Amino acid sequence: MSDDGGGAVNSNPLATVTAFQLADSFLPVGTYTASYGLEQFVESDVVDDVESLQTVLEDYLTQQIGPCDTVVLARAYDAAAEGDLNGVIRVDRRQESVTLTAEFRESSTKSGGQLLSLMADTESDEFLQTYRERVDDGDTPGNYAAVFGAVAARTEIPRESACLAQGYGFVVGLLGAAQRLMRIGHTDTQRILHEVKPVIVDVVEECAPRPLDDVQSFAPMVDVMSMQHERAERRLFVS
Repeated sequence: MSDDGGGAVNSNPLATVTAFQLADSFLPVGTYTASYGLEQFVESDVVDDVESLQTVLEDYLTQQIGPCDTVVLARAYDAAAEGDLNGVIRVDRRQESVTLTAEFRESSTKSGGQLLSLMADTESDEFLQTYRERVDDGDTPGNYAAVFGAVAARTEIPRESACLAQGYGFVVGLLGAAQRLMRIGHTDTQRILHEVKPVIVDVVEECAPRPLDDVQSFAPMVDVMSMQHERAERRLFVS
């Protein structure tokens, strides 16, 4: 298994296509059921137009996806690239410990478990199969970012490409949720996507090199909205 050090251009076309697969909303891992608190933002009129939606989305990227999920993905990637399953599990457990709200923990482990099960079944990789067994046994939670990093490493997707794919997939998922929650058209969502692409790149460049001890998620408003969403009488999304 080759290791590009995280920065080389990927010369493996199959790995590139796999990166597209992981970033595609068509991937059946249940992320379409999560709004990550956006439903409560809309219900509370905090997000009520294109500008406020973009602001909240950028906050997600800089305060949660970058310092938490991107670091987790990158460190899980490094461990998986070395064949160190215990290292991946250590990263996986660390994400669990810094994720405050129950909804976010549930949606992360549900999507992560489905992704791991899917890739273990379709990739001939003993490492991923053993990781799935550890998740099934309850030994590790199977958070989405940790699983994403392990899968990317084992399928030889470059680390930076994997981090970018995760960030892109999150943005597209949240914009898809916004279209079901708000009066917002396809042109507006594509405009927002265009505007936040540089934010995704900046977040990955800043956060991917960080050590595991620096994993954190400080997005108080997001956490509050998630907690309120848990008690909402009617919910379109699970988070």
